Amino acid sequence: MSTKKILLLGSGELGKEFVIAVKRYGHTVIAIDSYEDAPAMQVADDRRVISMLDGDALDRIVDEIRPDMIVPEVEAIRTERFFDYESRGIHVVPSARAANMTMNRKAIRDLASQELGLLTARYRYATTAEEFRQAVNAIGIPCVVKPLMSSSGKGQSTVKSVEDIERSWSYAIEGSRGDLREVIIEEFIPFESEITLLTVTQLNGPTLFCPPIGHRQERGDYQESWMPHNVRPELLQQAQKMAATVTEALTGAGIWGVEFFLTRDNVYFSELSPRPHDTGMVTLAGTTRLSEFELHARAVLGYPIPAIDLVRAGASAVILADEESPLPPSYDGVELALALPDSEVRIFGKPTTRRYRRMGVALSNGAPDADIDSLRAHAKTIADCVRVVSGKGPEH
Repeated sequence: MSTKKILLLGSGELGKEFVIAVKRYGHTVIAIDSYEDAPAMQVADDRRVISMLDGDALDRIVDEIRPDMIVPEVEAIRTERFFDYESRGIHVVPSARAANMTMNRKAIRDLASQELGLLTARYRYATTAEEFRQAVNAIGIPCVVKPLMSSSGKGQSTVKSVEDIERSWSYAIEGSRGDLREVIIEEFIPFESEITLLTVTQLNGPTLFCPPIGHRQERGDYQESWMPHNVRPELLQQAQKMAATVTEALTGAGIWGVEFFLTRDNVYFSELSPRPHDTGMVTLAGTTRLSEFELHARAVLGYPIPAIDLVRAGASAVILADEESPLPPSYDGVELALALPDSEVRIFGKPTTRRYRRMGVALSNGAPDADIDSLRAHAKTIADCVRVVSGKGPEH
């Protein structure tokens, strides 16, 4: 086995767990982000701080580091540069095509709906307030609005009345990442549930699926997730077929977070991320033998994954900050949380706080046939034990 030099683009909590996973196999990781002391930087071999939307800066880093592999963890990257890197023999995860297309909701939605014929909500795009109003009128109210490039649900809202139109447009533009100012307006699907289907594509092996993950969102961001989510077998088969179709079209090896809306009789493709998914943090509760981060590490490194089986049921609940501070926080109640049975807490190590920022996750687990509602309630109890104490300056 040769040691790989891996350039991680984006160094949040998902990247941190990925770094830990690949470091266990003896590889070297250089973590990149737009701010100092990001979570993944704390466990990587080296770090750099740049704007990944600055293509020239990105080129300089790649030329300096000369990585064997580039692993994107965020959307706000000049992904068009990836094609050049790939042509130079650098392995872009999962591929330059996949990373470039999935960093923009427009490209992936058009691929899924128009090229692959997957069932999706009706949708339109808008780049101006007037185009937005016309799109809302065409799709109808209620409808869902999202920036084409964003993360953690920023800028997402639901237009429920005419009075919401202007507010939703402004919120979407404010929540856009990078320099892309375009939004997607989607038909509101009266779904019974929404799931993340973690899909693993391999260099030399079949496509594998984790048990479906249920999740709940607020403000467009995940608040809790659980595995397994009860899905009728015929609907799960539809979702797996759709996930395999879209990941095969995008090409490359790694884990993909494929999101679906489930109605009584149909499965609607929603979104896709070519990397570990935030709702997949429930796998840190030991739901599968390998967490989503370990699965991603094995897949991108070309290591075999014989099978993915449910080991135990689990649930996760986020730990949020409630105020803004530029100073590192502390955490009260961790001991109380860990005194509870079947509990675990992961603190991400983010250096600053802001309201609703995800700072950690609480985890609970039980037998494979455990009652999911009870596990969800227990995870929430664990999370409620932990309080994020924002850093205070000398005057305090």
